[in-house]
Amino acid sequence: MNKKIELLAPAGDLEKLKIAVLYGADAVYLGGTSFGLRAKAKNFNFEEMREGVKFAHSHNAKVYVTCNIFAHNSDFEGLAEYLRFIQEINADAILVADPGVFSVVRETVPNMDIHISTQANNTNYKTALFWRKLGASRIVMARELSLGEIKGISENIPEDLETEAFVHGAMCISYSGRCLLSNYLSGRDANKGACSHPCRWKYSLVEQTRPGEYMPVVEDEDKRGTYIFNSKDLCMIDHIPELIDAGVMSFKIEGRIKTSFYVGTIIKAYREAIDDYINNKELYQSKKEYYLEEVKKASYRGFTTGFYFGKPNENEQIYTTSSYIRNYDFIGMVLEYDEESGFAVIEQRNKFVVGDEIELFRAEGETFSMIIEEMYDKDGISISEAPHPQQIVKLKVPQKVQPFDMMRMISKVPLH
Repeated sequence: MNKKIELLAPAGDLEKLKIAVLYGADAVYLGGTSFGLRAKAKNFNFEEMREGVKFAHSHNAKVYVTCNIFAHNSDFEGLAEYLRFIQEINADAILVADPGVFSVVRETVPNMDIHISTQANNTNYKTALFWRKLGASRIVMARELSLGEIKGISENIPEDLETEAFVHGAMCISYSGRCLLSNYLSGRDANKGACSHPCRWKYSLVEQTRPGEYMPVVEDEDKRGTYIFNSKDLCMIDHIPELIDAGVMSFKIEGRIKTSFYVGTIIKAYREAIDDYINNKELYQSKKEYYLEEVKKASYRGFTTGFYFGKPNENEQIYTTSSYIRNYDFIGMVLEYDEESGFAVIEQRNKFVVGDEIELFRAEGETFSMIIEEMYDKDGISISEAPHPQQIVKLKVPQKVQPFDMMRMISKVPLH
């Protein structure tokens, strides 16, 4: 293993980009307001993208910009100007799926690295070699590949052609995410970034001659239908060695529409797991339960290994609900810390009160627990609770913290 394993994080907005980088990502992928596949994410305007690239580079992290829509004729309007801007701000690569978009990238910014999106159906080494011949520098593996198939690709491509694969996050019911359900049921084009996620909806059967009679596909307790398309979330934190052995060079985390807390939690857990494995394989093996408990502190739908160890079966779906499991709440973000007084300025994200036992989850250093014993508003007046969204409060904390460290606590009303 000659090359460093890259941990690649989602960045749905500027705050999430900064958290991803501070919590251990080697690179982030983000989208502008056009040409990407996550229109529901807040995404980046030009100035935010410029600031994001500058911040990432100042912390030795890379930025990849998504341009992976399946383009229609009208989508090429403004594309060349957009690509020139991406080059001008020194983004590190452009992520594409459509051959037409690829050609415009090569013509407009010929020196930019191009990564081929999973949407392009990269399932074999011949496809990888095809894209490399055209000038691509990285191939994102289709989600439908096993580890054995990925290894077969890695063994048949040059060392300078990089491989990337999803290792954690939501799974799409449709092949490589190319879904038409959203278009048909809600008029929103999944392949242009506007998916309404109908795979998470509840479905029943209706027989043609019995309109209005809804029959559950699999009966649940209330006999109202089932979530037949609802996949568990991918989690490969227990399988770092197998991913590396298969030749995966970039470990990609899904989640540009997830929360800042999700990004920080998942990235730090995978950063620690990857580093432990590289530096001390026995330590990694001994901490597997710990890594899994850490990723479970972010919301999730149960976990699966997807296609990596064979085709998924009925155990990889959740038929009874589309809700997340949420055991911890994200309650605050550190804005400032004064070492002399030991007080931190916190922006509230969920309600907390004096007497709550909380965890300070830090980008650098170990998580520590504390009980909130005193709390003040922004004017220095003592308060007993912080119920207002984004309320600014001051807390006495026993250890040093820094901006973008986060407060979390066991959820008072867990979601299952």
